[in-house]
Amino acid sequence: MSHVLSAVAWPYTNGPRHIGHVAGFGVPSDVFSRYMRMAGHDVLMVSGTDEHGTPILVLAEEEGLTPQELVDKYNAVIAQDLTDLGLSYDLFTRTTTRNHYAVVQELFRQVHANGYMIEQTTRGAISPSTGRTLPDRYIEGTCPICGFPEARGDQCDNCGNQLDADELINPRSKINGETPEFVETQHFFLDLPALAGALGEWLDGREASGTWRPNVIKFSKNLLKDVRPRAMTRDIDWGIPIPLEGWEDNPTKRLYVWFDAVIGYLSASIEWARRTGDAERWREWWNDPSAVSYYFQGKDNITFHSQIWPAELLGYAGRGDKGGEPGEYGVLNLPTEVVASEFMTLEGKQFSTSRKHVIYVQDIVARYGPDPIRYFICAAGPENQDADFSWAEFVQRNNSELVAGWGNLVNRTAAMIAKSFGEVPSPYAAEPVDEELLATVRGAFATVGASLERHRQKAALAEVMRVVGEANAYVSKTEPFKLKGDDERERLSTVLHTLAQAVSDINTLISPFLPHAANRVHAVLGGEGEFMPMPRLEVVRDLDDDTRSYPVITGEYSSTPRWESRPVVVGTPIAKPTGVFVKLDPEQVIEDERSRLGDAAPGGTRHHTDPLAAPKMAAPKMAGSKGAGESPADGETPSA
Repeated sequence: MSHVLSAVAWPYTNGPRHIGHVAGFGVPSDVFSRYMRMAGHDVLMVSGTDEHGTPILVLAEEEGLTPQELVDKYNAVIAQDLTDLGLSYDLFTRTTTRNHYAVVQELFRQVHANGYMIEQTTRGAISPSTGRTLPDRYIEGTCPICGFPEARGDQCDNCGNQLDADELINPRSKINGETPEFVETQHFFLDLPALAGALGEWLDGREASGTWRPNVIKFSKNLLKDVRPRAMTRDIDWGIPIPLEGWEDNPTKRLYVWFDAVIGYLSASIEWARRTGDAERWREWWNDPSAVSYYFQGKDNITFHSQIWPAELLGYAGRGDKGGEPGEYGVLNLPTEVVASEFMTLEGKQFSTSRKHVIYVQDIVARYGPDPIRYFICAAGPENQDADFSWAEFVQRNNSELVAGWGNLVNRTAAMIAKSFGEVPSPYAAEPVDEELLATVRGAFATVGASLERHRQKAALAEVMRVVGEANAYVSKTEPFKLKGDDERERLSTVLHTLAQAVSDINTLISPFLPHAANRVHAVLGGEGEFMPMPRLEVVRDLDDDTRSYPVITGEYSSTPRWESRPVVVGTPIAKPTGVFVKLDPEQVIEDERSRLGDAAPGGTRHHTDPLAAPKMAAPKMAGSKGAGESPADGETPSA
């Protein structure tokens, strides 16, 4: 068993999350974390909401709220959404906790003490109409290097080069289109040139491991070609104070939101440990060189996870050109792998909340449950190339793969056992066709597991569904529904026992992808309790401020089943089943959902007034007993 840190991108609290967001950071990280627990590893899955920065100030003003009221509002919404999706966080917290402030300030002080946080005069952008500082990402213009017309003030997404806002040609504010004014201001810069050698050595080692996705390692190494000091403070009054004498009480200087957000992986781990009663336990994942860590996000955040965060860690440990000593947290582990997904579009166009071309997590889960969207993301999401979500494909995959494939196998098996025996029957003399199916299913544990370890979830799920197809083919070959004579009773018992074993094992194989459905299949097969542990939403007190409370996602996952075949127990009662999945009406769903685009106000189905309220899902309309439908009878910012 090894210690595995699953570090999941921190969603920004400027609104509900849409399915494009969770396709990049949410579902992939949960599938991986659930599998690694099943494989026997000690997993710590952490994240939270990212709550600082100028965008919060802008939106709070628009909504007539204080910044704290705004982030409280959307923190509750996001935490509920991710819980409804079944994301198995050990702790999902937030960046406005006193614990997070303390951890961030400790890292800044030590990086500064080691000489890697240098003070420089720079030119900051100011809005002429409001006098407010404009953050780099709120300024667009033409890239001076490649000519891309929509480069941002911190980097060009076309050529990948780091930029300063005043370098842009024809800069303009993304808020109101006005030309910003540039004034001189003092800031602290992370001395990336002094850390470039150590960063390059680390990236060379990561490239040699052969585990990183080619696009991620290539982009990361290209960042070192033009490395410059990068500002880590901002002219803003919403954020974490600079913990140095003469700066701490300055009301208009705060740490850069991206400096503090990536430190959240560490602060969340520390908060988790403190809440368990063993305040130092986080060190098992952060100080032990044998521990491994995987960082999940969209490709637009690679820079911060393969350059800025590793540079902060190296600077904290004093491992750059200037030397230095580690602070009280010791030498902290660098990322083992940055797992960056590509982008997802919606019906051929980019997601756009302003144009309401968007599908919010809360709405799709409320209307269809978590299983179909989790399945779509795993089977057709932006794992290693851009992907498109269409309602036609969503319905097609649900109906033909979940309902007619896996769901139909489960229901046919349970229905035939319930009708003929009422319990899991005994096996008798096995024939080659029986042994072949069981060998196929058992062999999938190694194949699927190997793909999941390498973050190839599409391949892993495709293999599971191939095995589902083999099991359905077995039903056609053996035709148990025709074995009705007394002299065929033992053969019927063997075939149905073989199917029960196959379905049980396939349920284990598919459970990291579909934990909610896995619990329902477990019940269909006579199991009791949860098969896959689920997260829970709790309201807790701030550890360092009794006056504050907030919702967190947490869970107890020690009962997670092992990644292996478990013999079904002869005599386990099997009742007439109800459907596991819901068949969707293609015409109705596609027409209804496409008509909603352009009018996609969040919460159209469910409002988040209580952060602990369970999702209000309408009772599903099950498919009939004929055709492909399943029935007992016929067996988805600055942050991600």
